[in-house]
Amino acid sequence: MSAISTKARMHFMIFTESFDATVMCRFLARIVGHFDRKVHLIVDRHSAHRSKTVRSWLADHQDKIEPHFLPSYSPELNPDGLVNADLKRSLPHTHQARSRTELAAETRRFFHHRQRQPHVITGYFKAPHVRYILDE
Repeated sequence: MSAISTKARMHFMIFTESFDATVMCRFLARIVGHFDRKVHLIVDRHSAHRSKTVRSWLADHQDKIEPHFLPSYSPELNPDGLVNADLKRSLPHTHQARSRTELAAETRRFFHHRQRQPHVITGYFKAPHVRYILDE
């Protein structure tokens, strides 16, 4: 999972278990640990994002992070979806993973590579169907 910013920052976490509220809370904790100011995180309406566990975690950390939910069925508003598409397009060309461990390692390499490419990260926000206005 990943989070990107209009300032060309990318944070990610690789996990091999199913995505659920526990995984989401781990990711949220990592995100807030990187900043000394309040984080405004735009998320879709995945059930894990809206779960009681996550809502409770957010309530306990409301001074550090505030979620903003996208409208239902609005992938065009989510530039992080382009990160996922980029990952899915890139991985088959670079490696054929034979195990979950290999897939996790290749995914980690992809994200580390993208973190060193700020022009690509800001490009996710400039896609024709993504409706964000950047301060440039």
